[in-house]
Amino acid sequence: MRKILTVGIIASCVILNVQFAGAQISNDIERLFDEAQMSFLNGGYQEAINIYDEILESSPEDTAALAMKGIAQSNAGLHRESLHQFYQIHQNDNSDVLALTGLGVGFGNLGEYQESRAYFEKALERDPENTIAQNYLNFVNSVMDRYPYLPTEKPDMLTQTKQPQIPDWIKHIAKWWALGQIGDSEFVDAIGFLLSNKIMSIPFNDGPNTQSSDSIPLWIKESSGQWANRQADDSNFVLGIHYMMKNGMLDVGIPVDAAQIEKENANKLAAFKNYLIKISKNISAEKRYIEYSNPSRDVIKKFLRDQIKWNFEQDAKSTAKKFPNPSHTIQDGTHKLLYKVFVNEQPSGLPLDHVSTLNKSFAFWEEQEISANGQRVEIKFEITNLKHEANVWVTWVVRDLGEGVLGHAHLGKGIVEVALGDYACDGSFQLYDIATVQKIMTHELGHSIGLQHVTDADNIMYPSMKPHYAYCLLG
Repeated sequence: MRKILTVGIIASCVILNVQFAGAQISNDIERLFDEAQMSFLNGGYQEAINIYDEILESSPEDTAALAMKGIAQSNAGLHRESLHQFYQIHQNDNSDVLALTGLGVGFGNLGEYQESRAYFEKALERDPENTIAQNYLNFVNSVMDRYPYLPTEKPDMLTQTKQPQIPDWIKHIAKWWALGQIGDSEFVDAIGFLLSNKIMSIPFNDGPNTQSSDSIPLWIKESSGQWANRQADDSNFVLGIHYMMKNGMLDVGIPVDAAQIEKENANKLAAFKNYLIKISKNISAEKRYIEYSNPSRDVIKKFLRDQIKWNFEQDAKSTAKKFPNPSHTIQDGTHKLLYKVFVNEQPSGLPLDHVSTLNKSFAFWEEQEISANGQRVEIKFEITNLKHEANVWVTWVVRDLGEGVLGHAHLGKGIVEVALGDYACDGSFQLYDIATVQKIMTHELGHSIGLQHVTDADNIMYPSMKPHYAYCLLG
């Protein structure tokens, strides 16, 4: 008998991740988004791009449309065009993590790895727990170690940024606020006075106010306290001040020249376009080696070239009866089961080490207290290179296991198959992250030692889960 693990919510991450609070979308635009999503998920990137263009004609600054168009262009290999979209978002909000990650991916796809790395690092400054940005950063660093190159000179206009000027003694005000020694209104009044009188200078380039709120989020108070205690740099404090200015919590009384800001942004966008053209010329002149930022496509190509080697498809169709039973001994009333496991190799160049995740899955079950018919059971795993003596064969697969299926396993012994990725995130093959593969592997190993599905959603043997992706920008 075979057991499967299914996807609990298929592709629930798409579109919703890039629709921002406060966005008012008309019914027509909502319909267009739905049409674009269908094309996008089916790999019809150009069709999706055309629909996003239609949305942007009526709403040029629609961040969701800009982001989705940028991702679609990246997937279609239109890397310069994709960078242009993400840069527009970045101009309006330089803390947008998706835009920063998209810029990192785009520059990586052009072989401009130092610039790519800088954007991933900025994304991680904003969101240290972002595993997608971290995976990309790790991959880009490994490429740079192997393939040195001459970076393209960046225009001065894009490198010259106004730096905040914050007197060190202002940390006392932030600390008093964080400790509750002054209230929110007193802190806001103090910061407003310092900015209005140019005692403190924080250039505000995050675009116009988007909403108004009287409540200051707790994270701003916490980050200000960390900054005051020198546990975070100026950018953390500035991010909170920007947020309050942008959302109407802090009025510094300084008029903003919207026309001047628009002109500066247009000039920077033109400089950015010229920078991309210069990079493209250098690629041709240098015959630059490019290893694309998202390795998922290369991985699937390797698997598809030799499906028999990487997949146990024919073996999985048979029952587990031909597999020998695990070794069984009884010691002090405890049943000890030793499973010999044959582990299929991974294709060379796979960027994520799933052999180590398998070892963690082994350790998980070896540490569990298991009972059967009132008897205590201990499980041990031992790797073998001999297929004929193995009780369990483990492999990572990319073939279609069935819609929404993440893994297969025979019950008690036999084949264990774990999917490495799928097409559900953006219509192209995307690798799962390490945590997802480890969870699938642990679940399927549970079947291989004889465990059935359970109804407790917190239990590893629950029959469905939502996967997360290693490199998909919507993951």
